[in-house]
Amino acid sequence: MRGKFITFEGCEGSGKSTQLKLLSEYLKSAGVDFITSREPGGSEISEDIRRIILNGKYTSMCDECEALLYAASRVQHIKEVIEPALAAGKLVVCDRFVDSSFAYQGYARGLGEQFIKNINAFALEKYTPDLTVFLDIVPKDAFARKHGADDSDRMEKQGLAFHQKVYEGYKQLQKYPRFCPVDCSGDKWQTAENIKNLLKSRNIIK
Repeated sequence: MRGKFITFEGCEGSGKSTQLKLLSEYLKSAGVDFITSREPGGSEISEDIRRIILNGKYTSMCDECEALLYAASRVQHIKEVIEPALAAGKLVVCDRFVDSSFAYQGYARGLGEQFIKNINAFALEKYTPDLTVFLDIVPKDAFARKHGADDSDRMEKQGLAFHQKVYEGYKQLQKYPRFCPVDCSGDKWQTAENIKNLLKSRNIIK
């Protein structure tokens, strides 16, 4: 039986890394056959593309180039990591996927939803996530939680106004039933419990 595909989304500093770690620990204890991965990245070629996208020295990168690099990294990631795992019946848990492109490049950069759909047609045709967990916290609070932006990360240092647009872009994605906001205003344990309950309610885990 083909595996399930779930993704985690959120603004910078929303706690995705922490929640993915806690979920992984729970899945291991429950005996779930799963893998975790991330975007951009997840495979050797995709990780090389990630280093280009996030490199703080590439301040002249145009928005279209940025979006296309994300899409290219995503296709390679699907081919090498996501598809084989799903075909083997594993649960795939991914830190970011195409919804990041909708929020960051489509909405915040102003490239539009249709442009993102067009360049991600391969991913959207067969690999739309079964469930997307959105860690819902406004950028101002998220950056305060992580003590400011990472100056070496090209995306993080775009400024608060940009990241507020990203958050607004994510909010637009709630029109899709698979896109589920999770309140993460409490501590990490409360958020982890909220996520586990969501996955159980959607029959992703038992």
